[in-house]
Amino acid sequence: MNIDLPPGSPTGIGSLPFRDPHRAAAFVLEQLPELPAIPALPKRSPFESMIAQGVVGIRGITVGQYGSLAVDLTKVDPSAPVETSLDHGAFDGLLGFLELADPATTRRVKWQIVGPLTLGLTLQRAGVPDHLAFEVAVRAVRAHLGAVHERIDARLPGVQHVVFIDEPMFTDVQDPSFPLQPELAIDYVSGTLAAIEQFGVSGVHCCGAGDWGSILAAGPAVLSMPVSQQLVDVSGLLAAFLDAGGWIAWGAVHTDGPVPTSSHRPWRDLNNLWQALARGGCDLDRIRAQALVTPACGLFTHAEQVTTSVFRILREVSDRLTGCGGSTPLSIGA
Repeated sequence: MNIDLPPGSPTGIGSLPFRDPHRAAAFVLEQLPELPAIPALPKRSPFESMIAQGVVGIRGITVGQYGSLAVDLTKVDPSAPVETSLDHGAFDGLLGFLELADPATTRRVKWQIVGPLTLGLTLQRAGVPDHLAFEVAVRAVRAHLGAVHERIDARLPGVQHVVFIDEPMFTDVQDPSFPLQPELAIDYVSGTLAAIEQFGVSGVHCCGAGDWGSILAAGPAVLSMPVSQQLVDVSGLLAAFLDAGGWIAWGAVHTDGPVPTSSHRPWRDLNNLWQALARGGCDLDRIRAQALVTPACGLFTHAEQVTTSVFRILREVSDRLTGCGGSTPLSIGA
């Protein structure tokens, strides 16, 4: 893998709580100059949730006023073209970002899209039969990747793309109750990542207890995961991934509970995890050199002032990691 990113850079994950697309764009461009993350704004509209975005253009699937899916099985066809209109209200965050981003100074962008397994499982639960749900999902995800990539390149020619597919349901692939054989599930994700690699850096984001072995088998260049001591159990897998040149986006600031008021606890938890991974066989220098830092998940359920605090803390963690904050990197208790 050959990834050209500034080590230790902070970036975003998914959604933000802003209702004004230009305000959201100005926020990420200011807070994340090394790797600005194009935001989704589900508080502005339920059409900006990742599932609602994912079904845009799928024949026979519509999104209701409050984000629920309606399925007309007589029209669902895995061979039908997916007509992705980015002028739909589902992509206002993207369009607002592209209006404000300066082509002369924006070198990289990070963006995120629902993955084929999560979209397929959601369609299945909405009533689409198994044999259709995942074929439709794969086709839709690839169509959306192409449409978003093309729109970004038209506005920001030459920009480097870092693209995460969001797979919160990539947790039970090896369970006998999962509706796909593990090899096919991994293949669907692998094919999506290969499509991204045609124009950018591919990543998988899973904000829960992911099946990290299966996720890594799909071949991401970047693995996006929340900081957790449970990751020590997969130290060997992470060591091999890092040795092969893979990067890890560490969800250093947790977003599923009270947000910390300073960087002390996030930095301590990240540092302690890295030390434990080193004892499990990971190379500390590689961990540090091949790291991004992020919130653990999206932030649209939080207030705007909390989001500002999260990104301040994230910057402090990044500065500690790179030595810009006056602390020795990987010095426990710093």
